[in-house]
Amino acid sequence: MRAVTFSEFGGPEVLEVKDLPEPQPGPGQVRIRVAAATVNPTDMGFRSGGQRAALGDLQPPYIPGMELAGVVDAAGDGAAWQPGDRVMAIVQPRRKEGGAMAESVIVPAASVASVPDGASLEEAATLPMNGLTVRLALDMLALKPGQTLVVTGAAGAVGGYAVELGVHEGLRVIAVASASDEALLKKMGAETVVPRGDDAASRIRELVPEGVDGVIDAALLGTSILPAIRDGGGMAVVRGFQGETERDIAIHPVQVSRYVENQTALAGLGDLVAQGKLTLRVAGTFPPERTSEAHEKLAAGGVRGRLVVVF
Repeated sequence: MRAVTFSEFGGPEVLEVKDLPEPQPGPGQVRIRVAAATVNPTDMGFRSGGQRAALGDLQPPYIPGMELAGVVDAAGDGAAWQPGDRVMAIVQPRRKEGGAMAESVIVPAASVASVPDGASLEEAATLPMNGLTVRLALDMLALKPGQTLVVTGAAGAVGGYAVELGVHEGLRVIAVASASDEALLKKMGAETVVPRGDDAASRIRELVPEGVDGVIDAALLGTSILPAIRDGGGMAVVRGFQGETERDIAIHPVQVSRYVENQTALAGLGDLVAQGKLTLRVAGTFPPERTSEAHEKLAAGGVRGRLVVVF
């Protein structure tokens, strides 16, 4: 099978397509013939060596990728999936079987859910990791209907799901994004769009003088957005937090690996897509041989939705 791999850490140029042995599913696992896998910031961190300490004795070649969609073509004992099922899945790439960027991928059956009705496989591939990241963030913040949520980086892949899921759960959502994204975010249900910039926190305080209840910090603003949060509020951070908190604001590190086998949550996200509550956004597609271009495009910024590698 073809797989996007790297054997040394570095820039996008270290990515290469290799032919590797096709994996076989064991008990409780399924093998998915991959149609599409997304490129995420975590893949760039993996490729560049940022996750080196977590690799243990795992040897190259490494296969990046944390989410995919395709068709089941084999199932191990006890796996409640059948060949031909259209599915999406979340994958942990720091394992001997590798990640999502391969023609065939084996995953635990609990990491798999059906592709939402009406969605293409390319669209469905954008949901598992990004959607579960937001699901976990909201679960950790534990806001109640009527409370106020700020989403930074609201027009991005994680941010867009955060806006729509927050609205679905009855939250008052304030989006921080470029002014050019205001129409998109209002369509998604954001009550107000605050232009990104150094004064974002003060602008939010003008709207909510007592401070907001929670923040999902998809733009990695860190300490600069804390002044927007009320005393005792919370902030969910998707890639770590540098600095000190203040005023008893709880910082919630979101590690999506906690939900990698949360099939109920993944299936629930798919149901919301089928109901028109969540929007799947493909920002562009690439063949495996051009995955490095996708990494370069994502690193350049301004991507709305997810870049997808199509096998």
